[in-house]
Amino acid sequence: MTLNPVNADFIDRLRDELPDAAFRETAATYLEEPRGRWKGQAGVVLAPGTVEEVACMIRRASDARVPVIPYGGGTGLVGGQVAEDGPAPLLLSLERMRAVRGIWPEENVMVAEAGAILSDIHDAASDANRLFPLSIASKGSARLGGLLAANAGGVNVLRYGNARDLCLGIEAVLPDGEIWHGLKRLRKDNTGYDLRNLLIGSEGTLGVITAAALKLFPVPAAQGTALMVVESPDAALTLLALARDHMGEAISAFELMHRTGLEFLAETMPDLRQPFADHPDWFVLIDIGLAKGLQADAALERLFEEALEDGLVSDGLIAQSEQQRQEFWTIRETIPEANRRIGAVSSHDISLPLGAVPEFIVKGNAALAELGPFRVNCFGHLGDGNLHYNVFPPEGQSREAFTDRREAIKRCVHDLTHGMGGSVSAEHGIGRLKVDDLERYGDPAKLAAMRAIKAALDPLGIMNPGAVLRRDAG
Repeated sequence: MTLNPVNADFIDRLRDELPDAAFRETAATYLEEPRGRWKGQAGVVLAPGTVEEVACMIRRASDARVPVIPYGGGTGLVGGQVAEDGPAPLLLSLERMRAVRGIWPEENVMVAEAGAILSDIHDAASDANRLFPLSIASKGSARLGGLLAANAGGVNVLRYGNARDLCLGIEAVLPDGEIWHGLKRLRKDNTGYDLRNLLIGSEGTLGVITAAALKLFPVPAAQGTALMVVESPDAALTLLALARDHMGEAISAFELMHRTGLEFLAETMPDLRQPFADHPDWFVLIDIGLAKGLQADAALERLFEEALEDGLVSDGLIAQSEQQRQEFWTIRETIPEANRRIGAVSSHDISLPLGAVPEFIVKGNAALAELGPFRVNCFGHLGDGNLHYNVFPPEGQSREAFTDRREAIKRCVHDLTHGMGGSVSAEHGIGRLKVDDLERYGDPAKLAAMRAIKAALDPLGIMNPGAVLRRDAG
């Protein structure tokens, strides 16, 4: 289906129907993505203030067959928010729709608009003595609509699930401009196809999420955080099982990190306080939240003592204050920024069956060693099998010198991941970066169904064309 670029007549028609506040200058920030891989384009940037304004924009785009690129906080890492080529699109930013429409603490529910920044959602929940547990490094700029559109994960998936698991209902505008009023606060609703979960994770290709009803949780009465040095990823996996035996579902996060991450932090942020005098090869960050009357520190101490006896850990630190707890988390959450400053040749967001993680790391490192003297920073959410397996140039060299090796590295990592029953996209989505990967590793029946759904809901192909599915297949 042929799409048309934004032109003066299209903009004039929009100006007749929308307030001046809906129009934005085409600033460079709208056309960039964090890794600097692409530069986007936009014929017009619009920031609606209401769902009705979103519907108006989509109807006009449908009438004119103009492509629409939904834009959240711009933090996506797979290029879903930028379109380098094709007709100049309407870039639809949700930045003005950031209100919290309501909180029902007794129901553990919040309704927030898609432009709400994640940290503001955290604050609103905290003000009601509740917790919204989705947390990622870019929480100060990531917006709710983008998080749901990509089905974001983060550090607390082990206990609370992905974005999909934290959403009860959504309000959205479909590709024909119709508003779906799905903001139900229900825990049970078996009334036909699950459109909520169809739109969540669709990366703006099936519609625009404008608001969501979110699950809240009680704030744990006792929280504890520890860093424990483990002998290997295999030992970390055994430690996770032991921690579950001790504390059950009280484990909020279980993060695996390698010494390379600490070395990158020392190289790029020398003033950042390091937890260990000597960098251990492997260590984990464990975060727990317990009910009233239980002691988090004591629980972590018992876990450490038994793990030490079993030979799983050799050293450890248990946070003695909230400040120290935040310092531990700062180490984990700053590693991606250190990676960015070093400059990865190829970055990979993968997931594996938990039991396959140690074997993958051994095989992956060996396979990459045959391709060159690369450094690997492997870290991630061991509790849910999600690794960020990133490959860097040798010390003293730049990634530009290895650009020609990027595809071979990615193919090596992804082939191994797929062969071990894993996924080449764990929590960042497909976007435009991984369209080829989806075609290579995706199940043919699933891909056919996805294309049929896209054709049925968006027959003109105006919604984020080229993301998730190749344009000529959508």
